[in-house]
Amino acid sequence: MNKSSENSGKKENLSKKEVEKRKLQKQKEKQEKKEERQANSKKGKSLEDMMAYIDEDGNITSTPPDPSKKKEVNLEDIQIGVARQAEGEPVSQIRTGTVTFFNESKGYGFIKDQRTQESIFVHVNGLLDRVRENSKVTFEVEMGHKGPNAVRVKLVK
Repeated sequence: MNKSSENSGKKENLSKKEVEKRKLQKQKEKQEKKEERQANSKKGKSLEDMMAYIDEDGNITSTPPDPSKKKEVNLEDIQIGVARQAEGEPVSQIRTGTVTFFNESKGYGFIKDQRTQESIFVHVNGLLDRVRENSKVTFEVEMGHKGPNAVRVKLVK
């Protein structure tokens, strides 16, 4: 055997030793992590240590609520869902306004509501009568994809 083959054999032995050393180091680290997890685990804690409370503002806390801050609530005062509207005169859905812009070739325009002064989109499909700019009209409002739309638009005579 020549010297070069002997040197390559030593390198293999060193790398085998290094591999074994690294393997043992990884096992040791794995065991340490396992022991750390077991030491920090929540198993075996008392019920009091695991309890969580909700304070008067609705925040989660580890301290029990103060009995002096307790409020009595009548069952009748609790509302689930939307409150009912008070019975009375229904609000008129028919509005009046003035056509501020209308493009006949494109089939749309805008109506300025007299009461709220808001500009409401109108499409030719929502017209019952033919309208022009500055026409006085009555209309109803429905919500469309992009906001309120004027529908059932009639000329005021």
